[in-house]
Amino acid sequence: MKAMILAAGFGKRLLPITETTPKPLLKVGNKSLIQRNINLLIENGFSEIIINVSHLGSSIKEHVEEIFPEEKIYFSFEDSPLGTGGGILKALPLLGDEPFLVMNADIFHKIKLENLPDFVEYGHLIGVPNPEYNIHGDFSLSNNFVNINTNSNKLTWSGISVINPVIFKENAFESNSFNMWDAVLLKYINKIAITGQTSFEPWLDVGTLERLKLANSVYNNDN
Repeated sequence: MKAMILAAGFGKRLLPITETTPKPLLKVGNKSLIQRNINLLIENGFSEIIINVSHLGSSIKEHVEEIFPEEKIYFSFEDSPLGTGGGILKALPLLGDEPFLVMNADIFHKIKLENLPDFVEYGHLIGVPNPEYNIHGDFSLSNNFVNINTNSNKLTWSGISVINPVIFKENAFESNSFNMWDAVLLKYINKIAITGQTSFEPWLDVGTLERLKLANSVYNNDN
């Protein structure tokens, strides 16, 4: 299975740091976020990785190629960020026709990826227990299918999923820039067609300066 890392965002919540350093290159301990996530993918048997880039994309490419000169890592460049869905759609020629894993670049985690399903009809999401900053969650699971409750949900989307590219071929998009959750996944969740699983391994969305500090605190405590 191929894997894609979403690394094209501006990182506006991490300004002013991200004016000169793209969010995937921010460090937890002595390694960048994207280096840690590539290492995790390689350790779990993903031998071909696609990374979409836009904001300061050349610096991300140089960083990755310097650290992983022998790995099969390819880049999909966007003139301006196309959103999570638009970025995947643009990279489909590199990803092929088989289901692939998608991972956000800005997560610090130890989620195990060896227990993914062998077959994914449309999509499969990995959820984590709700953190304090998302207490109402994103979804719940019922018989391994993703559903969304009106009042509260037990799980937060980890930013890791397996996507069958058929969901892009079945839909037409008004723009080449769109959000994966709103424009694609919700449609199939409402059809009860997206499966999921829960991970209790350490996970943190490094989306703000406070969470970047927390990630480094967790790293220092663990090491």
